[in-house]
Amino acid sequence: MSKETKTNAMRMLDRKKIPYRIIQYECDEFIDGLHTAEKTGAPVEQSFKTLVTRGKSGQFYVLVIPIAEEINLKNAARLAGEKSLEMIHVKEITEVTGYVRGGCSPIGMKKQFPTFIHESAREYGEIYVSGGRIGTTICLSPTDLQAACGGVFGNLT
Repeated sequence: MSKETKTNAMRMLDRKKIPYRIIQYECDEFIDGLHTAEKTGAPVEQSFKTLVTRGKSGQFYVLVIPIAEEINLKNAARLAGEKSLEMIHVKEITEVTGYVRGGCSPIGMKKQFPTFIHESAREYGEIYVSGGRIGTTICLSPTDLQAACGGVFGNLT
């Protein structure tokens, strides 16, 4: 690691002694996951995006799904034990998570929310998720991601 400032996600992984790799890429503003994978050379099928939702109860939930997939909110609500889930508004991302859009990591949010990871992640030895800021990706094993965020695997798409 260079002298670069670590993100909350990296600090949490370090604290839990979870191994990870950092991939940096040039980017000044939000780009979607497909473009991020293209810039980093990460395989699309092993690259995951982080979505934040709110349940009917008002509870927030973090969903980690493949970048090329769309979320199935009914499946996610069932997993969360909620009647329904809705995506939070882009303007709420920083307030709720402490991260910015395009740099929202499932690890190290302001508060630990129930987290669900798409079951396909278990098919790979390593997966790629946001590193906690735009221009930073973290590569780690799916089980290490699960351990870092207390995640539960399930069908989210």
